[in-house]
Amino acid sequence: MARDIDDDSPRRHQDAYDHVRRSLREESDSEGDDATLTAANFTGTPLEQMINWGQLQVDVSALERKLARARSVVRVRRIAFTIAGLVFAVGISWTALNWRTPSRIVLLTPGILCALVSGLCIAVALVDTRLRKPEPLATLEDDLALLRLTERVMNATHPPSLMLRRNIYREDVASLVEQYETDSLRYRRTHNRLQTLIMIGSASTTTIAALDTGKELTWQSVSVTGISFAITVAAMFTGYYKFRERSYFLQQTADAIQEEANAVRLGIGAYSEYGPGQEGEALKLFTERVEQHRNEQRRRQQQLDQPADQSAPSSQPPTV
Repeated sequence: MARDIDDDSPRRHQDAYDHVRRSLREESDSEGDDATLTAANFTGTPLEQMINWGQLQVDVSALERKLARARSVVRVRRIAFTIAGLVFAVGISWTALNWRTPSRIVLLTPGILCALVSGLCIAVALVDTRLRKPEPLATLEDDLALLRLTERVMNATHPPSLMLRRNIYREDVASLVEQYETDSLRYRRTHNRLQTLIMIGSASTTTIAALDTGKELTWQSVSVTGISFAITVAAMFTGYYKFRERSYFLQQTADAIQEEANAVRLGIGAYSEYGPGQEGEALKLFTERVEQHRNEQRRRQQQLDQPADQSAPSSQPPTV
């Protein structure tokens, strides 16, 4: 679908809507239906509808990846040409300002370097464009608008069943949780690295200040200063990361889950009332109780990650 130079997003969506409406109307007319807009392309058995809907989602995802790759190529090309232009301008300015310099080496060397950098940036942009060979952005945007509108038409004319939507939502939740955990782990690692740098830097500053007294250094003074530095860093790490509390709560959760596993296997405790033929109910209760233990462990983990002046875990490990 070609797009003229004055086209905009509303017009692209209107063109896509007209295209879908014409396609559905032609399909309806070929089957002898007088309806102006039907879901003829999306009718059939529930399995066929689910396949059509799933295939549409796959097509949308694939087109979004193509569009992201094309935008990445355009971004790289734009940055490369911008750097090349700036470096070229610097080289021209340097040459103009030092045109009357007696030494030609001083004049030519920066200009040659700027020319090489500009050429390298342009080469990188061209090679990246040739290797990835993206489709035109206008075509990809039009196709994506068409597919998204087709999805809306499908959902409006023949929406999927409630069970199908719930199952799809359940599967999407798994990827959403994975994405949240990945982002959380990345931010936690960054924070821990910066906090480690702060703690070691603070202890190092104190140690260097203690050594810089103007007195003669002996092995006794150096040893005392080094031991003090190690103790300070260890105390900072222990107070910040709370290794002992984390170990205690993890072991507590492991023991509780092991206790639940033994109880459901032996039919004792909360599972003593479930006899033969009631394994499903026992497993349901077992799953609920294990999830409660895991949620409690996650809550404690979150409380341990918070600053000490905001909140503390509901149960502290006993002192030994």
